[in-house]
Amino acid sequence: MLVIGLMSGTSADGVDGVLVRLQGRPDRPEWHLIERASVPYSPELRQRIMAVGQGIPHAAGELLDLAEAITACQAEAALACDPQRRASLIGCHGQTVWHRPPSATAEGDQTPGASWQMLLAPALAQRLERSVVHDFRAADLACGGQGAPLVPMADAALLGRIDGWRALLNLGGIANLTLIPPRCGPDRDAEVLGWDCGPANSLIDLAVEHFSGGSEHFDADGRHAAAGRVEEPAIQRWLQEAYFRQPAPKSTGREVFGRADLKRRLGELTHLQPDDCIATLTAFTAAVVAADLERRASQGHPRPLELVVAGGGGRNPVLMKELRQRCRGIRVDLSESLSLPVESREAVVFALLAWWHWRGHPGNAPAVTGANRRVVLGQRAEPA
Repeated sequence: MLVIGLMSGTSADGVDGVLVRLQGRPDRPEWHLIERASVPYSPELRQRIMAVGQGIPHAAGELLDLAEAITACQAEAALACDPQRRASLIGCHGQTVWHRPPSATAEGDQTPGASWQMLLAPALAQRLERSVVHDFRAADLACGGQGAPLVPMADAALLGRIDGWRALLNLGGIANLTLIPPRCGPDRDAEVLGWDCGPANSLIDLAVEHFSGGSEHFDADGRHAAAGRVEEPAIQRWLQEAYFRQPAPKSTGREVFGRADLKRRLGELTHLQPDDCIATLTAFTAAVVAADLERRASQGHPRPLELVVAGGGGRNPVLMKELRQRCRGIRVDLSESLSLPVESREAVVFALLAWWHWRGHPGNAPAVTGANRRVVLGQRAEPA
């Protein structure tokens, strides 16, 4: 079956689309990436998305206009990677504008989580004249889960197992980890694990935008970080914050690691030059990941043999260097070594999740999200 996967992440820089052939067993699918394309958001659209994601009030009409603009970009990406309209199914994550994980009240009760991925799915299905699977987080949230991250079970199915634990790291706006058990040995029956570590590119991008007066939106090739020096004491202080010490399951987003968080951290770095601040935030991203892996090792769990990196952060050589230095004893490589381009990993995941929906195969992992059971993810919108 040919399936389109569409992903627009917390970096809010555009839509990544893939055309994938999927067949075989749901838990061990045979897959082939046929085509990929990226459609960037215009600067004006990105600013509108970021404003909603930072909680700035908007009129209902403005939110509707934004949803229409996002949907149009999703359609453009779908057509760019499948101009001959060969796919029979589309998996579309939509654009996350707010994510609220479950939380405990002062009385000890649990407040359910909620998550908003902006998309007009019926309009997208009508425009593309094909079924669209969307709203992937809702079923997991309804079962008491975090609704994120949703990639771990798909990662395990797509990339398989090795002789030891394998870790996959996505460096989008937020950094999230997947841990895949080995194919043999005492841990072979262990569950797939995963969680959101914390900020990846979110704070770096906002800092670059801040210091450049809006003329730059990301640290291209890590040039600013490479020109700066790292303030290690600040990183070690930040690692003691509550979120980073919280055990999984856990998920987060720009609601936590956004402009207000950047302002607070820069307030502690006023003695540094701009490039030093960007270098420190870049090293902080790597340190958060390394600390999570080290914490597991200190609890007696085996270290992964390799860390496979995907997402836009994989194109930042300074961030990759920091990961290699801080994740000692772990081989760090890009997902392209497994024939999966770093920009396409999550889009391929959502193509698989849509195919799983069509096959009636559960896509979440209770050990990852905290849901009370495995469920089929997504809702299907059909063309009229």
